[in-house]
Amino acid sequence: MQIHLTINDESKTWDVAPNETLLDALRRDGYFGVKHGCENGECGACTVLLDDKPVASCVMLAAQAESKRITTIESLGQVEDQGWKHTEGLHPIQQAFVELVALQCGYCTPAMILAAKALLDQTLTPTEEQVRDALSGVLCRCTGYVKPVQAVIQAGRLMAGSLGSSEERAQGIPLPPELLKPHREELPPLELPTLQPPNNLTTTLPTMVVAPAVPETRVVGKPERKVDAVKLVQGKPAFTDDIELRGMLYAKVLWSPVAHARIKHIDVSKARALEGVHAVLTYQDIPRVVYSTAGQSDPIPGPLDSFSLDSKVRFVGDPVAAVAAIDEETAERALELIDVEYEPLASVMSIRDELDEKLPQIHDYADHHNIHKFVSLEFGDIEAGFQAAEYAREDTFFYEGDTHLPMEQHAAVAQFSSDEKLTLWSSTQTPHYVHRALEKTLQIPRARIRVIAAPVGGGFGGKTDPFSHEIVASKLSILTGRPVKITLTREEVFYTHRGRHPVLMWVKSGCKRDGEITALHFKTMLDGGAYGSYGIASTYYTGALQTVTYKIPAYKFEGLRVFTNKPPCGPKRGHGTPQPRFGLEVHIDKIAHDLGLDPAEMRRKYVVDDGTKTVNHLTITSCGLRECIDRVVEASGWRDGRRKTEDRNSVIGHLSSVKRGLGIACSSYLSGAGLPIYWNDLPHSGVIVKVDRGGGVAVFCGSTDIGQGSDSLLAYIAAEEFGLKPADVKVFTADTDLTPVDLGSYSSRVTVMTGNACIQATRSVKQKILQAAAEKLLVPAESLAMRDGIVICEDDENRKLSFIEAVNLAEAKFCTLSGTGSYKPPKRAGPYKGSGVGPSPSYSYSACVAAVSVDTETGVVTVDKLYLAHDGGRAINPLLVIGQAEGSAYMGVGEALMEESAFRKGMHKIPSMLEYKSPTTLDTPEIQTILVETIDPEGPYGAKEAGQGPLLPVPPAIANAVFDAVGVRIDQVPITPDLVLKALEEKAKGKDARVGPKSFPNVQYPDSIKVEPPENAPRL
Repeated sequence: MQIHLTINDESKTWDVAPNETLLDALRRDGYFGVKHGCENGECGACTVLLDDKPVASCVMLAAQAESKRITTIESLGQVEDQGWKHTEGLHPIQQAFVELVALQCGYCTPAMILAAKALLDQTLTPTEEQVRDALSGVLCRCTGYVKPVQAVIQAGRLMAGSLGSSEERAQGIPLPPELLKPHREELPPLELPTLQPPNNLTTTLPTMVVAPAVPETRVVGKPERKVDAVKLVQGKPAFTDDIELRGMLYAKVLWSPVAHARIKHIDVSKARALEGVHAVLTYQDIPRVVYSTAGQSDPIPGPLDSFSLDSKVRFVGDPVAAVAAIDEETAERALELIDVEYEPLASVMSIRDELDEKLPQIHDYADHHNIHKFVSLEFGDIEAGFQAAEYAREDTFFYEGDTHLPMEQHAAVAQFSSDEKLTLWSSTQTPHYVHRALEKTLQIPRARIRVIAAPVGGGFGGKTDPFSHEIVASKLSILTGRPVKITLTREEVFYTHRGRHPVLMWVKSGCKRDGEITALHFKTMLDGGAYGSYGIASTYYTGALQTVTYKIPAYKFEGLRVFTNKPPCGPKRGHGTPQPRFGLEVHIDKIAHDLGLDPAEMRRKYVVDDGTKTVNHLTITSCGLRECIDRVVEASGWRDGRRKTEDRNSVIGHLSSVKRGLGIACSSYLSGAGLPIYWNDLPHSGVIVKVDRGGGVAVFCGSTDIGQGSDSLLAYIAAEEFGLKPADVKVFTADTDLTPVDLGSYSSRVTVMTGNACIQATRSVKQKILQAAAEKLLVPAESLAMRDGIVICEDDENRKLSFIEAVNLAEAKFCTLSGTGSYKPPKRAGPYKGSGVGPSPSYSYSACVAAVSVDTETGVVTVDKLYLAHDGGRAINPLLVIGQAEGSAYMGVGEALMEESAFRKGMHKIPSMLEYKSPTTLDTPEIQTILVETIDPEGPYGAKEAGQGPLLPVPPAIANAVFDAVGVRIDQVPITPDLVLKALEEKAKGKDARVGPKSFPNVQYPDSIKVEPPENAPRL
């Protein structure tokens, strides 16, 4: 049928199918700023304006747009109107998002901007509540919504002409004028000009602590924009699903409908015969080669456990067959024609089920039956530690599994060319590991395979595994000789998973009456799902980092991971550490309550010290946790506000059922894992820097920008070293043909590892340029500096050259100007098996105070505000670090109160964004972020991680605040209203006011490996 409409003020006539959605029609016509996110109108990524009102285009038929006026992101900033002038071709809303760095991966950004435009077309002075309401239909997993809300309010002021020119705004940043003292007081504070917040913005803008790591930095430490920000607000980056190639076919996968079964028979003849089908794959058509990261994280690499297609299925959603056809609709029809006969097997559906050895074994290998991995380690004299204790306590906890929920669905595009070379574009965090997996499974030399990580619309660990759909798309392209695209639906993404492990925990500690820990015994049981993934590392991580926060002189850790017939679990933001951190921090809070100690002061007193080793041989290079605690205590009014619950609530008790409370928790996290997934002595990160005779600087690196800003990091470092602006640096990343190997964006490794490699590469080129310039200027090379596009003698500023002149002199002297850099973390593993998980170049630290309200009638917990202090070392760009902290805190709120992956008889109960609850703008609290800087000797300019650590203290801080408010303990997450009401009922009956696991299974762990602590570890 034919319809007539207007798109971005251009008249259009479309031929559309009766069942074609507006989203599909727009993307077919080239409007790729409209994103595919959920198919059900739940995420808002596909938002467009229909007659100036925001609508979800994925649930609207194209035919319904007859005679309508459509606005997409592509139109914004193209025409001047309403009396204000566009800057850089940007609408003021886009400009505000750029200036405030109110975006990360950018996948949801076009939709947010359009929703904001609909609001600002009605009023240029919206309240914060109005902005939050307007944006509530667009989900974002990166930003935590704080910066987007601020950006919309600033955009209104821009449009009203009350913020001055963009040049004037460029001199300021969206920070309050009150800067706290730097962590290292001997370093002078960095003066940062300030843009005052809008008068009607009630949210406290981030408080920062900043200090220069090196003298006179001009880029590092400054609040720069992201280098890709303009493209992101214009909707221009081509995410994987946006890629269109000539002659492309579309693939779909048939997923298992049963949790555990053998495939007795599979008939694909009808599917192959369907018109428009070009190829069908089953396990019989693809090499029988295992792959995945399973086992490779173990200190002694173990067996792999995944086939791209297998004759046995182990969870609902396991791939069974795949089809390539002329379009997705034909491919789906073909899947319905595939006849599969299953031989059902009994299913293992929980941790406790695994202990029943009558149930079948899911894999042929395991430490015991369905126990994937046993870990049993003991450091120091645990018996002596408990004997020295004046008080002991034990508790059990449970942390439910949850998923990453990236806005961009998994997607891959494969092209096998006539020269028999394979190119794969994929939404992956680890192109190097995908590269290796394709070589193994397709049996093609890696030199003939090219993997390109397209811009990634959020990952959070969920895109670190090589996946079957990447292999399947590649094999289908080889078979058909045509490009093949596969994009998973949102429900398929839920089953692809690799999310947070459900973990059952038991902890026992002994301590002195003043809170000093004398011994800690920690046990964990992980529900790993059907495959290994990064599960061995996950098991170790539930115990490895317990010692990095507080001084523990004797420590015993026992852990195990079980296989179950559910989607496989893997690394999610914090990888294996949020679960035990929740248990330990609530446990410590209980101890403080029992002993009558202040929970903040008790923690502060026994924080680990700089330059020491933990009892399990982990090296502490720098630790700002005491300062983090001090800052959140001060900012939250902890000492003033933390009185007896009854006293604090007495004023409102007779008026309201709402009680208020404060809770505190702390955490630590890695700045990159000390070992790669597969053991080797090669660099973990590599960078090449090239400078051409026109002064152009190009940086090549294999790292993947998943929204955290790693591309910007490379530009900032090169600009700092060469005295240029970040905009003068071109960055090329994540292409295995063009860039050196980087292991990927996981374990918060990129800033430290890639950053150090980039510094090495730039300085190798810089040295040549300075040497050539010194000969020309007749001065020593060490007297020269690079700044503002010139090379200048600091002793005689009349002696100078332009950067381009200096580069040409250097090229004449040294030939082509390029430099390489690489980074391998220091070898710090301890003298025991299992010590490969836990060591890191440095550790970040966080402290959080949560202010909550609990409605005793409904059980609803509302987080009113989070005070979050983070020691991420030197903040190379404070705005990016704050954005990472806010996004982490937001995700922590979701895990604490609502997010869970629930299953019934093998089926995911809530495989959609509507049913799987995650915080919107209306649920996310005010977040006050404080940066504490400890100039770490291992990091680039002193930097450490910031992308994952800030999540960890949020769930336990909320749980502790609930106890402070109403006197009940919820020892599991999510803390749902029914659990709160149940605990309150028990309290009213005079029983134990607690909800959580009643016991920990009596599992016979293997004998512990006993390890002597290093010399400078805590001692009894």
